[in-house]
Amino acid sequence: MDYGLRTTDYGLRTTDYGLMNTIFDELQQTLAEQGPEAAIDRLCARLRERKEYDKLFYALLMKKRHELGVYPVPTDAAQLLPEAAQKTYEEAIRETGRLVGHLYLEEKDISRAWMYYRMVGEPEPVARALEEYRFKEDEDCQQLIEIAFHHGVLPRKGFDWILERYGICSAITQVSGQEFPQLEVRQYCVQGLVRALYEQLRVRLVEDITGREGKAPAEQTIAALMAGRDWLFEDEFSHIDVSHLGSIVQMSISLSPCPELQLARELCEYGRRQKSRFQYPGDPPFENHYHDYAVYLALVAGERVEEGLAHFRAKVENNDLSKIGTFPAAVLVNLYVRLNRLPEALAVARKYLAGTDNPPPACPSITELCKETKDFQTLAAVAREQQDPVHFVAGLLAAQQNSGTVVRGH
Repeated sequence: MDYGLRTTDYGLRTTDYGLMNTIFDELQQTLAEQGPEAAIDRLCARLRERKEYDKLFYALLMKKRHELGVYPVPTDAAQLLPEAAQKTYEEAIRETGRLVGHLYLEEKDISRAWMYYRMVGEPEPVARALEEYRFKEDEDCQQLIEIAFHHGVLPRKGFDWILERYGICSAITQVSGQEFPQLEVRQYCVQGLVRALYEQLRVRLVEDITGREGKAPAEQTIAALMAGRDWLFEDEFSHIDVSHLGSIVQMSISLSPCPELQLARELCEYGRRQKSRFQYPGDPPFENHYHDYAVYLALVAGERVEEGLAHFRAKVENNDLSKIGTFPAAVLVNLYVRLNRLPEALAVARKYLAGTDNPPPACPSITELCKETKDFQTLAAVAREQQDPVHFVAGLLAAQQNSGTVVRGH
């Protein structure tokens, strides 16, 4: 097993030790008078006293190498050890990594602790430390955000720190560029962005209304604040950054029904009522940016479902997908999937996506939809059309199994 241990990675030089020359004399004397075990133990004790835990890690590995009777230099690659010693030595690396990681956590040095817990593949102790950590006012938080968010140790906390310390713009950038193995983590981040922008807009609307009407409005929601106040949109002015609004509304289509979905719909309505110069065109099927997203979000919320499906079905049927791309069809497929109308999702995918070389991302494949609907005849038919004999036979076999027909040879 390769733990990434390289001599050049750690720059072990005598001048780095920071130990007084008497220590070297002491270690040499201990080695001569009491033997190597005592000298190594003395070295480890001194390093631990001085809290030089990086060097302690290597000293402890040297101790294990000496016990195994192999070449003692601890930065030498583990793979060069005799095969009989490798398993024992690899376990020693893990144990030593845990120990040194724990020692750094005791010192509140989470970044250094993560180097060792990451090496042994155990993020949980670092996650617990991050959960309890509180930044000082002027403290640099970038390293811990990197560990929590980008390394995925505690991504929700990492996102909260990004939003709190760097603001909405940076949070949008980070969420947009991050891959989320767990979809619920992305949902958490989008919900946080929606709440943050909603509150920013709500506060600024209240300030504008108070200034113009001479008293604070009684209404508390953006929808209520906008109602009957068309003058909010008369000037060439936006209460919030329009790029932030467009980005977060676009992200919000990934939300499941939740309180933030309604907030996103109100943000969308604000964008729809703005002057045209603040409404940037989008890619099909969201060309009419805020109107199309409003239809989508209403559908997800369970309102005007058939009307919404007809809206996006027309985007597919009335456009040349060879020119605008297959994304509108993928959106329609995903809408049917979200509504648990899988046969209709499969029908759209079969008609519009079967011949594409590069299926749209975040859209279930025809193979997946056939499995979910147990429509294996369609799987075989599509495979025949695509000159794919493997999936053709697989579809026929799956159809036989699903019908209870005994497959010959079993």
